[in-house]
Amino acid sequence: MKRIFDFLSKFIQKNVDADHQAIATATDSNLSHMSAIAIDQMSTSSFGVNLICGFEGKRLLAYDDGVGVWSIGFGTTLYPNGIKVKKGDSCTESQAKAYMTHDLKRFETIVNNRVTVPLNQNQFDALVSLAYNIGATAFSQSTLVKKLNADDRHGAAQQFDVWINAGGKRMQGLVNRRQAEKSLFLK
Repeated sequence: MKRIFDFLSKFIQKNVDADHQAIATATDSNLSHMSAIAIDQMSTSSFGVNLICGFEGKRLLAYDDGVGVWSIGFGTTLYPNGIKVKKGDSCTESQAKAYMTHDLKRFETIVNNRVTVPLNQNQFDALVSLAYNIGATAFSQSTLVKKLNADDRHGAAQQFDVWINAGGKRMQGLVNRRQAEKSLFLK
């Protein structure tokens, strides 16, 4: 499992480094515009990747997440080509890593676009983990995001505790995950 986390961390860092290289080689007229965009966009740290992967686990055969949503790899529900994961699907370890990398970018974008107040790295990682687990729409419309954007960080942190049910049932795995995310958010 550690090799997977290390691979994902290196892969994400490589992409971040490539983005930084592209900015560095841009023409002078575009450089200030591109830099402003890059500064506003945060990426998940290796600690955040490890947190998400640790809670999601790795499964190379599609599985029902407990509420009728089919997932594969590290919790991927939608392939990069837009097709939903379905019963009977399988993937290789390298495909699972690629799906995770794709998913992370999508959820990083959601957090970057929906949260309007400055975040530290721990807060960003906790929010990406939450969004990854509850989905883009639920995250975007959540009271947590509303409180955070109103600069009520304490109120936002308390909202992690709301997301502990699946299919109307309290799930200990979600309780544990939310506690870890909340603790990270408050660091």
